[in-house]
Amino acid sequence: MIGKLNHVALVVSDLEAACKSWQQMLGAQLSEAQALPEHGVTVVFIDLPNTRIELLEPLGDGSPVSRFLEKHVGGGMHHICLEVEDILKARDELTAKGARILGKGEPKIGAHGNPVLFMHPADFHGTLIELEEVKPAA
Repeated sequence: MIGKLNHVALVVSDLEAACKSWQQMLGAQLSEAQALPEHGVTVVFIDLPNTRIELLEPLGDGSPVSRFLEKHVGGGMHHICLEVEDILKARDELTAKGARILGKGEPKIGAHGNPVLFMHPADFHGTLIELEEVKPAA
């Protein structure tokens, strides 16, 4: 059902400072910052040879990652994103096995323009899992 690791997401309290650290200390190449109001975050991606790292900063007071920062002062790992070919099929298979989908259970469009869903972390031993529909290259 699952494909490759798409990215690991890190919540940061100061996106500009985090980007500077990744660039200056590790030589990372960063994407442009992208505001995603539907998800309550601003994101920057770091491309690596085998995956990506997503830096997330809260966008507004109601951001879901604001609560994360209250518990994890300074930030930390937020979720991992796994690719699936058909997000609705993956959702239905997982819910049939007892997994819970966060929110209303319907995909939203993520930072890459693809449908995404989040799985309840309690069902995966404390890890928040994002599923992203990525069609295989033709």
